[in-house]
Amino acid sequence: MVSSDKDPREEVIQAWYMDDSNEDQRLPHHREPKEFVSLAKLDEIGVLSWKLDADNHETDPDLKKICEERGYTYKDVCEICPEKMPNYEAKIKSFFEEHLHIDEEIRYAVAGSGYFDVRDRNDAWIRVWVKKGGMIILPAGMYHRFTLDETNYIKALRFFVGEPVWTPYNRPHDHLPAREEYIKAFLEKDVANNAVDAAA
Repeated sequence: MVSSDKDPREEVIQAWYMDDSNEDQRLPHHREPKEFVSLAKLDEIGVLSWKLDADNHETDPDLKKICEERGYTYKDVCEICPEKMPNYEAKIKSFFEEHLHIDEEIRYAVAGSGYFDVRDRNDAWIRVWVKKGGMIILPAGMYHRFTLDETNYIKALRFFVGEPVWTPYNRPHDHLPAREEYIKAFLEKDVANNAVDAAA
């Protein structure tokens, strides 16, 4: 009997711990044995996610609701592939530099797929595979990087509160207020909870 409580997001977003190999960044880079990461665990470090109707994103009431609730007033489309992106090789290299932003990073894959790599509380890399229909939000101040997968193609909507800002701050930029706020909200909170658990 198939359980009906499977999270629908898992059809379009999967996550796992990465190995330390220097092979092509577009490969999956699973550890051996594979170590998958639940979407609940991503929630705990601030990564929000949804499964949406990519074929009807212009009229999707669920997307409209998210944008209204979170104050997203501007969006654009970013198509990343060798044929459509000028300076493709240099751009892909810069996306894969570990960095943070002082605002949320909101990406919604309406075609294709790609990897968003984020750090867990112990600074280990988690690879988040976002496929068509998957939308993720990385919180301000979270170190991360992006690469295409082996399909070499993603078409993503990007959302912003107000004017679009893309400035990446390559690691280390721990002194930025957005980083300090991220640590307080998502990293120190868990340390405090663990201390309470240990004392109980």
